[in-house]
Amino acid sequence: MPTKKPGNSSSQPTSKPTQKTIAEITGLAVTTVSRALKGDDKIAQATRLRVNKVADEIGYFPDPAAQRLRTGKTKIVSLILDPHNEILGFGNSLITGVAHRLASTDYHLNITPQFLQEDPMEPVEHIVRNRLADGLILSRTCPFDERVRFLRERNFPFATHGRTEFGYQHSYVDYDNEKFAYESVLRLMQKGRRRICIILPPAQFTFCQHLNYGYMRAIRQQGLDCHIPKGITLDSDMPEVFEWAQSIVQQENAPDGFICPGETSFLAIANAYRQAGKERGRDFDAVVKSSSTTLNQIDPHIDTINEDIQEAGLLLATNLLKAMEQPEGPFAQTIQNPEITFEPLKTNRTDR
Repeated sequence: MPTKKPGNSSSQPTSKPTQKTIAEITGLAVTTVSRALKGDDKIAQATRLRVNKVADEIGYFPDPAAQRLRTGKTKIVSLILDPHNEILGFGNSLITGVAHRLASTDYHLNITPQFLQEDPMEPVEHIVRNRLADGLILSRTCPFDERVRFLRERNFPFATHGRTEFGYQHSYVDYDNEKFAYESVLRLMQKGRRRICIILPPAQFTFCQHLNYGYMRAIRQQGLDCHIPKGITLDSDMPEVFEWAQSIVQQENAPDGFICPGETSFLAIANAYRQAGKERGRDFDAVVKSSSTTLNQIDPHIDTINEDIQEAGLLLATNLLKAMEQPEGPFAQTIQNPEITFEPLKTNRTDR
């Protein structure tokens, strides 16, 4: 008996469904199927629903490689993320926000890590030159950020989490760090604190300038003692911050108020002060930038000012989608306002 050729076997899986397959099932033209799958408003809603129902039933999905050859688009947005940990859950919150916004589009999110010791230009150049994404989201900008310059020169769509000082415009989402620092000083002063310390990020970042402006403006207006530590920054790990706090806690002029633009630096400082017998609310106070309720679970009465990182991710994706539609601008620029909800001060509290 002659053997069957493999290609004639009834058990051989059928070929991958295509738009032509949907057209044959529905009796529609391939062009109509294509437009219906894209959600073209000129195609009747009933037709679009029917085409998408058939597509789901037969397991059709677009071929990314074919789409890229046909349109030149990858349908990918790349988030270049610096895995810093000064705000608890920063990366997860930002990713969640971006992903939620892209879920209603045909774009997919790709995460590219950017480690502190590496050249920040390397992942940007790799993505752009190999056309691995249609748009980029960058975090932690510098005043004259080379990544921004590179992308603008090549007219490549992007949005940044943070501002720059270039003369030209670009899409960004930022947090009003100047207001955060200013209001934090006033709050600590209201609690009777005079020697106020701020933990700043590394000086190359734009938001370091914004924090410093707000802090120094309030310090000078109120005639308070300024304390900016040397040797540690917002990027220092917790053991480093703890060791620094241990070295100053017993000094006569040790800070009695702290502004921490992230939870981890506060936790290290509070631990060092606690081990030295100092109690928050009696010997020192702090205002902490927070993006979740985690810190309030540890210390229910700590003063926090919220930064909604998930909302920032959603806004970044929204602004980037606009930039991809209009690469010449105008560019969407958003500044998030700090959410300040301090508990009322007790009227019988005495000045220190």
